[in-house]
Amino acid sequence: MGSSQSNRSNSRRTGDGDAAEFSRREMLAGAAAVGAAIAFDSVLGPSARADAPSAAPANPPAGTVQVTLNINGQDHTLPLEPRVSLLDALREHLGLTGTKKGCDHGQCGACTVLRDGRRVNSCLTLAIAAQGSKITTVEGLADGQQLHPVQSAFIEHDAFQCGYCTPGQICSAIGLLNERRAKTDDDIREMMSGNLCRCGAYPNIVAAIKDAMAKTA
Repeated sequence: MGSSQSNRSNSRRTGDGDAAEFSRREMLAGAAAVGAAIAFDSVLGPSARADAPSAAPANPPAGTVQVTLNINGQDHTLPLEPRVSLLDALREHLGLTGTKKGCDHGQCGACTVLRDGRRVNSCLTLAIAAQGSKITTVEGLADGQQLHPVQSAFIEHDAFQCGYCTPGQICSAIGLLNERRAKTDDDIREMMSGNLCRCGAYPNIVAAIKDAMAKTA
């Protein structure tokens, strides 16, 4: 009888071990699959995913409309609710996360993009209203490996710290250059006042914009 109980006990322990080993194998295989997916997504990057034009789905979901946006020179047709902002269309639907969501109320400037060369707050712009315009985000400023002069100036003058506001600052600075109205440091400060830098890198931002103005005059 003691031998029978011992066999049953060993059997239970063996079964538990097999289950535990199988569970560990499942866990490791799952973790490897997730890790590979994350690595692949990191290699592609958000801008790579948005390089190819987006085709409209055959049957768009109920409550959505087909919206065609020209982003960084590429047309993308998306099924969007009419209330979706340009900011959310860029970040959530096209994977262009360079444009940042800060206050989401048009007060911080982190979401600034260029619409037909003019700076706009993408959080206050409906995606459906941006149809027919050429939208440029921070991902579309460089020409291949050649940075835009404003991007280069921001690097040369160390015009950022945490970097969260930097894409909006750069897009806004390019809009300022396109307007050709700023003449002095005070003009630059006034015309960039809609873009907040929580780190306080304002002197370097002004210096970078002055440099870019001189090089693109």
